[in-house]
Amino acid sequence: MIEPDSTGGARRPRARSRTRPARRGIAGIAGIAAVTLGVGSALVALTPAASTASSHREAPLVATDPTIDNTDTYAFVSPDDKNSVTLVANWVPFEEPAGGPNFYPFANDAQYDINIDNDGDSKPDLIYRWTFSSSYKNPNTFLYNTGVVTSLDDPDLNFTQTYRLEVVSKGKSTVLADKVPVAPSNVGQASMPNYATLRNQSVRTLPGGLKTFAGQADDPFFLDLRVFDLLYGANLSEIGKDTVAGYNVNSVVLQVPATQLALKGDAGRNPVIGVWSTTQRRSTTMVSPTNSSGRAMGFGQWSQVSRLGSPLVNEVVIPVGQKDRFNASTPSRDAQFLKYVTDPELARLIQGIYKIPAPKTPRNDLVAVFLTGISKGNLGVDLTSPTLNKDADPRDIAPSEQLRLNMSVPPTASPNRLGVVGGDVAGFPNGRRLTDDVVDIEIQAVEGVLLPNAPAAVKGLGDAVNANNLPFLSTFPYLALPTSGSR
Repeated sequence: MIEPDSTGGARRPRARSRTRPARRGIAGIAGIAAVTLGVGSALVALTPAASTASSHREAPLVATDPTIDNTDTYAFVSPDDKNSVTLVANWVPFEEPAGGPNFYPFANDAQYDINIDNDGDSKPDLIYRWTFSSSYKNPNTFLYNTGVVTSLDDPDLNFTQTYRLEVVSKGKSTVLADKVPVAPSNVGQASMPNYATLRNQSVRTLPGGLKTFAGQADDPFFLDLRVFDLLYGANLSEIGKDTVAGYNVNSVVLQVPATQLALKGDAGRNPVIGVWSTTQRRSTTMVSPTNSSGRAMGFGQWSQVSRLGSPLVNEVVIPVGQKDRFNASTPSRDAQFLKYVTDPELARLIQGIYKIPAPKTPRNDLVAVFLTGISKGNLGVDLTSPTLNKDADPRDIAPSEQLRLNMSVPPTASPNRLGVVGGDVAGFPNGRRLTDDVVDIEIQAVEGVLLPNAPAAVKGLGDAVNANNLPFLSTFPYLALPTSGSR
């Protein structure tokens, strides 16, 4: 087993706070295969139980500044190209589709990053960075668009954004693309009658086999967020509604050949990568009364203000007094948060309210899933441990909170929403696919589904929201189109 006194971190939970239309109110679903990690293979009935939320409004600072708030991070082997990996990072939670007139731009004064650790030392070896610029064609109107928009260069699209994409490696930055148009917010049917055309025009194929996209999308996360009302009303009276259905987010999506992500460019010898997203802002922001535009100006060093790897860590694992610290911290400093993983508060709350016994501590099973990667030494299968990388120096490998992906595991034609817990090793916590039901997976993990002799009841816990309200696309960028302001 992995000993909890090794340096490690925690995982990141986040919360969303507004209610929205229901998605599915199923109270019981039959038959979940247990797990391939030595836990057994019994079939159990799925019953609604206490759950968690992902990374929306999870910390005091980002709750007041949504443009910097990471909501979710995904990393998966591309379903239509097993030799590439797709990276997705979302920002700006709870975008009300009709929320004009300014709608939902990316911030001009922020750096939006996806970080890759390919040698297990808890430090980024590659940083893919998006920075954005905004402009108005006509500043003398309040309108986002002044007429029907049929293309990204349509003169009726008054507000536009473009971005620069860079990759930072060994301290050197290389520009991969510049002045790439951002897909706009979906104002409504009258303004953008064929939004799919605008989405398609915003996808770019870059030299070296990369694909990139930035713009608005349907929020791909699905869950019942009423967990914060005493774990679904303290009696399961509140369960089964998808709280974020109908809301949009801002997304960046990048598809990269696996060889460009792997240590020494060899995905065969070095298949495991760690992934997390971050946001940086200047240390000082000022609005000058002499600035005719009234726009804020940033000065000083860049400071990290948001961070997200595995879902749900900062939201329901890290206590409120440490949440802003976690967002500003790096994986290499995660030892300070280790105790919140080895003795999770959520398990104690579930025991107090629903009388489901909390597993014994220290929780070395959670340390493996979230801090060290899954290996035969802890959960019985070599899957996401950086020790699988043959060219990594074992002396440098350090536990840290990251979303880890084994790029050698091919995509499956019929993904199981429970990922590894459901016997599908191509899913979470081996990376994270859009269809992975991370709420059910993680609540079962917190309650000990990966431990030997886990109670049968634990293997069926969930929030009765099992899929996104909109279908995902089969091709890049895979995200569903954003909900229209017209609804």
